[in-house]
Amino acid sequence: MTRTTPPRPVDITKLFPELREHSTTATRLHPRPGTPTVADSSVGGPLLWPADEPWPVCTDGDTHYIFRLTTPATVRRSREIYAAAEARADATGARYDLTDEERAELPDYEFSEPDELVDQPIPLLPVAQLYRRDVPDFSGPEGTDLMQVLWCPLDHPEEGYNPRVRLYWRRSTEVIRPLTTSPEPPVVNDSYLPVSCVVHPEQVREYEYGDLLPEDLDAQITAWEETTEEEAGYSYQSDLSLAPGWKVGGFANWSLTDPHPMNCAECAAPMTLLFTVDSSERNGADCSWRPVEEEPATTSLTPTGISIGRGYSLYIFRCPVSFDHPPATTMQ
Repeated sequence: MTRTTPPRPVDITKLFPELREHSTTATRLHPRPGTPTVADSSVGGPLLWPADEPWPVCTDGDTHYIFRLTTPATVRRSREIYAAAEARADATGARYDLTDEERAELPDYEFSEPDELVDQPIPLLPVAQLYRRDVPDFSGPEGTDLMQVLWCPLDHPEEGYNPRVRLYWRRSTEVIRPLTTSPEPPVVNDSYLPVSCVVHPEQVREYEYGDLLPEDLDAQITAWEETTEEEAGYSYQSDLSLAPGWKVGGFANWSLTDPHPMNCAECAAPMTLLFTVDSSERNGADCSWRPVEEEPATTSLTPTGISIGRGYSLYIFRCPVSFDHPPATTMQ
């Protein structure tokens, strides 16, 4: 099924034509649980990975910040249990509750696997795989048609207590003998293990975060909001500028901190937003960004199972000078 973003409540460029100079496109991915293959674009799905290429690992050991360690199998089983309980409640109208057997399967809240398990190399987890044919805002080295995003599923203090990201670009036709099964980490932060999802890419237009607009334009928009938001129920920031959810390209939302420069660690060039990992697909069931094909009562706001911080987004930036330069991330 396709996913279609409704038209914005108002065409903001008719009110502020100057905004056209501060716009760009983004591709909303609309990930939803499914069973993608290595031939598909996906979130949390299998990667088209050469069998003779070593799988990347993290060797940071005890420098990881460790809060609670869980095995991938335990995370998946816990999600199954909660989903079953929710389905029962939806089907019967009864109060959401777990059976005694289900509670017995779930680990205690304070339980954690032994810290020593992080001392071994930690295989990175597939986060996303995107084919150029599917993503209008695909950005990669010339001749490549596949972008792969992986991360270490543990917190890295030097990354703002977020997972550390690695990027790979490929020519898919060169992968003659793909890996059949990727290695899994022995333990993860359960917030960083994505549900396997198919994607439904859709290109939308975005307008820059308010504090990054020219001061006079930002002031005009703020004044307009003060006279219309309460009555109309929408705002520039929430409804007219930046799409929520997982996406490629577009602009970052700097609502957690003030905007700050994202410069390449190799060459100091100002970096470009490449990819967004979001904790939620939208802000509330009736958010104006909800696809027209979906009903608010039957669509999960968190289909990927990922949570960044306390429900924020992880923005992944690339260097415009060279794709070989390392990416940078910020949580917002």
